[in-house]
Amino acid sequence: MNNRSLSRGDAVVIGAAVLLFIASFLDFYTIDYAEFGGGSEGINAWDSNLFPVLPSVFLAGVLGAAAIVVSRFLPQQDKEFGGLKLNQWGTALTVTSAWAALWSLGGGGEASAGVGLIIGLLAALVLAAAAIMTPLVPGLKAPLTGGSPGTSQPAGYGYPGAGAPQPGYGYPGPGAGAPQQSFAPTQAAPAASAGASDPNFQPFWFAVPATRPLYGEDGSPTPIAELAPGTWYLAVEQRGQQLVAQTQDGRRGVLQDTSGIQRG
Repeated sequence: MNNRSLSRGDAVVIGAAVLLFIASFLDFYTIDYAEFGGGSEGINAWDSNLFPVLPSVFLAGVLGAAAIVVSRFLPQQDKEFGGLKLNQWGTALTVTSAWAALWSLGGGGEASAGVGLIIGLLAALVLAAAAIMTPLVPGLKAPLTGGSPGTSQPAGYGYPGAGAPQPGYGYPGPGAGAPQQSFAPTQAAPAASAGASDPNFQPFWFAVPATRPLYGEDGSPTPIAELAPGTWYLAVEQRGQQLVAQTQDGRRGVLQDTSGIQRG
């Protein structure tokens, strides 16, 4: 997996999910037996008497976070399930987790909120907020480890590498740990009303500022892939204002929206 597909918001989601999972093993409720001449007892979410709490608060949140993170690494065509995108399922589960944690605050009888409930509630609220706000807040959408050209990161497909030669067709030159295999661009399909190809075009590496679809060279309206911020792609042809780009797995398609792209 390429962690450049993750955003800062995704990192918050992962951290909150880990904290939520840890909280499930702490005392969710503390039961006071003072009226009966006894002390107190703590029970966590894994206790059979609290079974609804485990799936509704803790498992829902952790599974929601997993769905959001996994969706970042899947091809566009594999990101839907049951008519909804995988990250939408994940966001719904995180909101369910926060809502259930809020309703659990009441306790009842001799039961009072334990440290597991308090930490779990805070983690669930942060998790839900991060899941909702990441697509909306530029600071959270920013790549987690996305560098800029010239930073010292190892060369390899998906990053030009510091001091790498001007890219041609394939990988951006040898480097420590760089794969030796190269992706030769496939034969271009006829341009579909996107403008004539520029004969003086020189291939270059670029990154997109936000998630953008890559369409087939045959003019199909259905995207064949999705370009993610923080990952470098190879532009192999220019057709008017559009670029023909090549993904890490060798697929080619037309990037229609080239505004704000960063050249390597």
